[in-house]
Amino acid sequence: MPTLTPFLLRQALVQHSPRYRGARSSWRAILIQLMLLGLWAGLLREAWVQRSAVMAWSLGIAYVSYDSLLLLFVTTQTWRLLRKPEPDQAAGASTAGRSRPTLAVIVASHNEASVLPVTIQALLDQTDRPDQIVIADDGSSDHTETLLPELWGLRAPALGGLSAPSSRVACLRWLRLPQGGKARALNQALCAISADIVLTVDGDTLLERGAIEAVRRAFMQDRNLVAATGVITPVCGKDWRGRVFQWFQTYEYIRNFLSRYAWARLNSLLLVSGAFASFRRDAVLKVGGFDEHCLVEDYELIHRLHRHARDQQLPWRVAVLGDAQAHTDAPSTLPTFLRQRQRWFGGFLQVQFWYRDMVANPRMGKLGMLMLPVKALDTLQPIYGLTAFLLLVAFVATGRFQLVGPILVVMLTKVAIDLAYHAWSIHLYRRWVGDMNRGSLWQGLLASFIEPLSFQLLRHFGAALGWWSVLTGDRAWRHSAQRGLGEHHEAHKPLPDSVKSEARSS
Repeated sequence: MPTLTPFLLRQALVQHSPRYRGARSSWRAILIQLMLLGLWAGLLREAWVQRSAVMAWSLGIAYVSYDSLLLLFVTTQTWRLLRKPEPDQAAGASTAGRSRPTLAVIVASHNEASVLPVTIQALLDQTDRPDQIVIADDGSSDHTETLLPELWGLRAPALGGLSAPSSRVACLRWLRLPQGGKARALNQALCAISADIVLTVDGDTLLERGAIEAVRRAFMQDRNLVAATGVITPVCGKDWRGRVFQWFQTYEYIRNFLSRYAWARLNSLLLVSGAFASFRRDAVLKVGGFDEHCLVEDYELIHRLHRHARDQQLPWRVAVLGDAQAHTDAPSTLPTFLRQRQRWFGGFLQVQFWYRDMVANPRMGKLGMLMLPVKALDTLQPIYGLTAFLLLVAFVATGRFQLVGPILVVMLTKVAIDLAYHAWSIHLYRRWVGDMNRGSLWQGLLASFIEPLSFQLLRHFGAALGWWSVLTGDRAWRHSAQRGLGEHHEAHKPLPDSVKSEARSS
């Protein structure tokens, strides 16, 4: 077999990605999108015809009904978490007689010098230390170049090269690259390592001590597992804005990871968190690695893995592991939050278009007939939500208060449903991650009560910006430096004085 190179990896990508081969929408997928647009236009028209108070806000009713159905689905799929906490591996799986897979961690880093020390130290402090750690330095212009030799004795390799092992930590190496984006850095690192399992960790993501042990165990127990994500908790800045954003995002993440668990039960999970994701390396190489032209390379890769598995009738699985946990930097200000959600949703639309032939495709099983039609609905969910809100504002501004009363009844009913679901989700989440003190029930309920007219609207606005990016062709990824993890650990786990002084100056 020839030595793996980025060129050979790209050839595999061209072979397996519909972005190169082209994909034709099935008539079912076209029908779904036309129905969504037609329903939106028809209900918007009803808002102005105003045959009844209820129909005047029918767009809002459609929006809250769809969202409530999704909550019901997640609830029915997460009942089993009421049992005693257990790892999310295949039932009855055994590791007896199986060789221990090697595991390498790729730390994707661009200008992360202020948090790299705690990120790397968390990897070295694992109960099951990784066999290899490669810092994929994507053209950092901060003090990363002086930090790595100072802390770990790494000698700077030539640009594009891999360093010798650290003189202080034998498993640690430095891949020094010209800036080309996260996906390209990950692909270069994939070609440079030789482990069975690859764990991708962002430079601003901190793994809890048992995370790698849980990941390695999951892949060892289930040979069909090709990708898995851990459970992530967001960390924001310590000022009042950061605390507000962390409050909302904490409970958003709780709901999102429970939703991933629900879809994983149907082997239809499409979203792993690139900040903390694990893959069977040979499967990733087979389908061509990460797509450098996608705004959400981790999300696109999972589509490609699922597609290949169904084309070749392979029993591959994608899972979320409740016993593999981490903390990651999250947006602490409105501009950084909106930029993040713009990129996420713009990338989601990219992938949805590239893989449109899988939507409502019976050959794709539950993934094609359940998950992907839901994703097709999600493309317009923020448009429905924003339109419903703007209609409510218009009714109030024009003095049509007779319409506001019935609308408030619907909204309060939805709030009651959300409160019940969020209380349920916090309880389930605590049992799942094995920490009954994780998340505050009362703070979670308060967040869910306030969210519909605050944080939820911000999410929808960020998604609308994603639509704008795709429609206008502005798809560039803009790096937004976070600061929550650095602030949190400088306060609770001091770094070397030299590192702290340089971090403050940067």
